[in-house]
Amino acid sequence: MFHTGSWVLWLVAAAVPAFTMRNPFYLALLLGTAWVLYGTLGRAAPIGSSWGSFIKLGAFLFALAIPFNALSTHMGQIALFRLPESWPIIGGPVTLEAIIAGAVSGLSLLTILVVFAAFNAVADHYQLLRATPSFLFQAGVVISIAITFVPQMVLSAREIRQAQRIRGHRFRGLRDLLPLVIPLLANSLERSIQLAETMEARGFGSAVNSPTRRRAVLGQLGLLGGLVGVLVGLSLLAFYQPGRVWGWSLVASGVIGIAVFFAFHGRQVKRTRYRSQAWRARDTTVAIASAISLVVIVAVRLMAAETLYYSPYPPSPLLPSFEPLLGAALLLLAMPALLAPRRAEHETPDSSPQTRDLEQVV
Repeated sequence: MFHTGSWVLWLVAAAVPAFTMRNPFYLALLLGTAWVLYGTLGRAAPIGSSWGSFIKLGAFLFALAIPFNALSTHMGQIALFRLPESWPIIGGPVTLEAIIAGAVSGLSLLTILVVFAAFNAVADHYQLLRATPSFLFQAGVVISIAITFVPQMVLSAREIRQAQRIRGHRFRGLRDLLPLVIPLLANSLERSIQLAETMEARGFGSAVNSPTRRRAVLGQLGLLGGLVGVLVGLSLLAFYQPGRVWGWSLVASGVIGIAVFFAFHGRQVKRTRYRSQAWRARDTTVAIASAISLVVIVAVRLMAAETLYYSPYPPSPLLPSFEPLLGAALLLLAMPALLAPRRAEHETPDSSPQTRDLEQVV
């Protein structure tokens, strides 16, 4: 539906404020934007069934953060009640400010989970695997399998539970979970074996032009030299002020050396692409909107960082501030929901989910 590159840029633009902001107004806007995005695009995705698990985890963390902060932080002027001072850690006044601060922390965790859950539901993980650089193809395959593990397990558990219900089985306690756990483990093992056979049949991990031992050693030494240069340069920048020029020079040289090693290593991998994703006008619009939102957030973070934070403790006011410009920048992240086509544009799938779009390393 949308290009993978536009989704990655959207994730970066949404994750940066989710991790850096502490203002509940902005967090609520970002949370609502991600929720609307999932409601518009995520329900049609086969992997979107894990959305409920992310929401339950986020709601649990949100509910846990409020009493945890209220009972462990005894700051503020509005005391609701007091616990005995003899009680360790939790003894003392429970203030309204501590409850609000805990709610903001929980809202921040919930927003982070919802943002990544929305991206997990709408992005094509196989296209993400395709976009992985050549020198990271093995790590890309592992990450792609790890990302799809939980949603596939949730779908399998739901199918097994429905089959057990049709046969008259009712789950009344922990002892009744055995008919669910054993088929789920067997299904997971069978899926793992099928995936391993598929990757073996496609020649995963093989190489046509394997480097000689000498070239391999030289490449590893070059990588080690680049890492040492970066480490020494950062050490000079941190502990030796007169050597800042040498520090930056070593850091730049090390980064260039690492990039050259990765480029050399990536040339040893031959990749076969079966079809390419089309970049449409709506992808350009989403990318521009995400870039504008990210630039605004970063600019505010550099010039007026206090705008992104909120503290209910005195002398700060209980009511957080709100800047319309930041709110408009966050609302730009809802652009994919506004540009979503009426009919999903599905590509022709391959024969099985395990074999679809896996990188073939010849």
